[in-house]
Amino acid sequence: MKVDPASLATGYRTSKVVGSTVLNEANEKVGTIDDLIVTPSDKVPFAVLSVGGFLGVGNKYVVVPYSALEVREKKMVLPGATKESLKSLPEFKYVN
Repeated sequence: MKVDPASLATGYRTSKVVGSTVLNEANEKVGTIDDLIVTPSDKVPFAVLSVGGFLGVGNKYVVVPYSALEVREKKMVLPGATKESLKSLPEFKYVN
């Protein structure tokens, strides 16, 4: 398998992505990236977002395709998202 190291170096390490604040186009915080998950069948990453709550209390985890996120000026942006729209998504629960 060929991998272009120069192209790869322009990407984002998961250690930098996890914990990032997620904003919408209005620069409003709509969540935080809690984790990235790759499934064996899809082979594409999904972002687990923590939404709602305060200081980790009362938060809910939801999943969005990582491809739905955009990086703008070193900020993670989820176009069209609101806290309410994310809270209405099905809750994600970690198995382990």
